[in-house]
Parts: sequence; structure tokens; C-alpha cells
Amino acid sequence: MIQDNARLTALLARIRAADWIALDTEADSLHAYPEKLCLLQISLPGEDAIIDPLARLNLAPLLEVLKDRELILHGADYDLRLLWKSLRFRPRGIFDTMWAARLLGNSECGLIHLVAQVLGVVLEKGPQKMNWARRPLTKRMETYARNDTRYLRPLSEALSDRLRTLGRLDWQREVCAQMISECCQDRAPDPDVVWRLKGSDRLDGKALAVLRELWHWREREATRRNRPPYFIVSHEKLVALASAAARRETADDVLPAGFPALRHEGLAEALERGLRKPTAEHPRPRRSTGRRLTRSEQLRFDELKRHRDQCAADLKIDPSLIASRAMLVALAVNWKTHQNGLMAWQRKLLAIPD
Repeated sequence: MIQDNARLTALLARIRAADWIALDTEADSLHAYPEKLCLLQISLPGEDAIIDPLARLNLAPLLEVLKDRELILHGADYDLRLLWKSLRFRPRGIFDTMWAARLLGNSECGLIHLVAQVLGVVLEKGPQKMNWARRPLTKRMETYARNDTRYLRPLSEALSDRLRTLGRLDWQREVCAQMISECCQDRAPDPDVVWRLKGSDRLDGKALAVLRELWHWREREATRRNRPPYFIVSHEKLVALASAAARRETADDVLPAGFPALRHEGLAEALERGLRKPTAEHPRPRRSTGRRLTRSEQLRFDELKRHRDQCAADLKIDPSLIASRAMLVALAVNWKTHQNGLMAWQRKLLAIPD
């Protein structure tokens, strides 16, 4: 594993000369909060390298070399978001082997399955829930990390050939370009949505005011303790606590056994802050903003759905790849307004002759 700048500099020379580059990341999201980038795995012709971002490395020269190359990844959306958030890194182009498999009609697109199916290589599932921040890595963890990029080049070549034969290589390019655009940008969370957990739609305004305070308390506690929020108090218990507090019931029956006394104090203060909120400051329950389609819109939706499903059946791909149900509804209401939400190949497939 590369943990010093001298070895990283030597690797850079080999990266510059490489015909192709495969990339993957590992993060610690189970043992730290916020999550942190723990490993960068890079495969080149004849080499599989692991770089340690937790060591005192100057990664700027590496990012400068990588940003102008097309990188091969698998399931790139998470990696792209992590690299953008951690290092402000945005690549020029990518080839995502998972998306290539989906566009070819594969129903199982996991890396282990594809490597076995396409290359005939059986990989160990590996320690996927291990603490990637631990040092040194175990031999098993190193092997797993290297395998995440070792087979991406031959896999991408095989999938590219199939996409080219079926005339879908441009689909893949457009999907990958859109993925970079969507993942490599900052998105501020909606402050009125971020704390609304599953099940909160059943709460009234008073309970929602409590839940909002509890959620913010849990975020502060998770950051302070460097632990994922779910391990401070689960989502389900947070909603149950808000509901119980609004009914002036005790929280003791809801809290897990052995809940720390110091943490209990902060939680109790958050409960009281929520309960003291005047009615005018209670969050409003979120209601569906949808409306029933008119008869003409429903007919248009049905026509679009039939056409989409037939196209998908002919192409042997998942219909949702062409358009989701929500997109079909939007297109049925106003095609001209919402068609720009489709990629060019999706628009072409969905176009219905008059």
C-alpha cells in the first residue's frame, strides 16, 4: 500500500504512461461520521496499486493526472460523489461497467457476478463491512481491495464489444457523462426535508416539531462521537420518541436498554425544545402534491407506457432504463417541458409516431 509521497510520485509516472486506468474507492461509513475516504485503488497494465488517503500524502498531482483520463469504474455514482466531496475531483470521462451491463439487459450487475459470468473468474465476496480505516489492512482486505479494479479493464472491453454490436455504445457514453454531471456537484439538502424520516408522515405538527429537534440533536451527537447517526438512536426509535413525547408519554419505554446517561440528558433537552415550540412554528405534515391525470393525460400516459414496455421487451432491457413511471407521468402532462429530462437515446426510443 502506498503511504509515502516518494512511492506515489513513482506511481504517477506509470499512470501517465498507462493505456488505461481503472479506479475504485473504499470509505468508512460504518465506523465514522461523516464518512471518510479510506482507500484509492488503481489498476494499470500489469499493476494493481492501493493508495492510502489517510496517510500524509500530497494527492494533488495524482488528481491532476487522473482528471483528464477516461477512468473505468463499477457502480461509479457512489465513488464520484465521495471523490467530489472529499477531494473536489471530477474526471473528464468514465466507463461504468455496471451501467454497461444494465444497458445490455443483465438483471444481475454486481461486480462479482459479472466477473464470473463474463471472464470466468470467481472472486471471494470479501469483507465488505470491514473498517477500512484500520491500519494495517489485513491480507484479505488488501486482496479484496485490489480485486475491485483488477478485472475492470477486461470486463469493460468485453462489455464495450457487446454494446458496439448492439448499437448502444452511445447510450453508455451519454449515461456516464450524465452521471459525472449529477454526482460531481454540491447539493444543499432541503432543511425542511432532511429530518423527515420514514414513518414521520404519520405524525402531527407537534410530534414533527419534536422529531426535528431530535434529528438535529442526533446529528450533533453523531459528529461529536464520530459514529453514524443510526448507531446513536435508530430512525425508527427517533420517530417513536417524537410520537411518545407529543402525547406526553415517557421516553424510557422507547429508548434502547443501556442508553448512556450523558446522552440521555441531551436527548431530553431536545425533546423539551420541540415540545416548547409554539403551534405557529410546527412543521406542516407533507402531503402529496400530485394530482389526478385528466382523461387525455391518462390516455397519453397509457400510450407512452405501452410503447416504452414494448421497446424494452424488444431490446431485452429493464423498462425503467428508458423512463421511470414518474417521468412517463411528467411527459404525459407536458412532453415539451419535460423531454429535456431524458437523454437523447431515451427520447428517440420514446418518440411515438403520430
